[in-house]
Amino acid sequence: MSPVLNTKLARTVLALALLFSAQKTIFAQIAPGRFNDVILEQIRQMPQGGRYSASRVATIRLQSAAHFESGKFFVLPDEASPSYCSGATYLVFMKTIEALRARGALHLDYATLESLMIRGQRDGEGIWGRWNANGPGTARLFHEMDLGQNFDDFAEAQPGDFMKIFWSPEVGRSEHGHSVIYLGMEKKLGLDYVRFWSSNIPTGYGEKSVPRAKIVHAIFSRLDSPANLSRAQNAPAVDKYLASLLGARSSYEEARAKCGM
Repeated sequence: MSPVLNTKLARTVLALALLFSAQKTIFAQIAPGRFNDVILEQIRQMPQGGRYSASRVATIRLQSAAHFESGKFFVLPDEASPSYCSGATYLVFMKTIEALRARGALHLDYATLESLMIRGQRDGEGIWGRWNANGPGTARLFHEMDLGQNFDDFAEAQPGDFMKIFWSPEVGRSEHGHSVIYLGMEKKLGLDYVRFWSSNIPTGYGEKSVPRAKIVHAIFSRLDSPANLSRAQNAPAVDKYLASLLGARSSYEEARAKCGM
């Protein structure tokens, strides 16, 4: 073999090796969900229906649906009816935290547990205010406190991942989105459909399936390190980026960057 061909072959082999190594690194970043089964178990315990509403009354009932007493969370989702999407997924999140605590798999101090309560926090304020904010609220919370991985590749998604759906390219003030828990993909009449659980218009709590083509963007958040909720004590009282999205427009590229993607 000539020196020229030998050099070209060596460069090709090196390029393929680097490409394979990079792909392995990318795929290795998304670890299997450690707590997805626990999340799905909490969904099965949630009520059905109850009507959807994003009114002030729904928020008041959401606050009454969860309280912290004698070192234990009491989550009563029937009290949060009517309901809305971010409230529904947050109740499942809280129920998951309490289920892990009950099994001895998670230990959080009193101050951290208190910080999980819903007390009318504005967008971007505290844990609930971050979760409930416009834009990538849940994913931003996960990144800020290192609760788990954020990604937007449907091929990596697993049932039990938290998911923010963007129905349009807008992020922030003019966005049209939905906070859900991913349940998987299915085929209908040859088309790909996305299954999820949330509080959905108009019926409230329950599963829904929509064409994949209707979803412009989606950010998945996989719970991996719930013990890092203790970082809430040292986090800024208000996330300025999320707080700004009530009146300002962002972009999907900025949202991805703010979520460590």
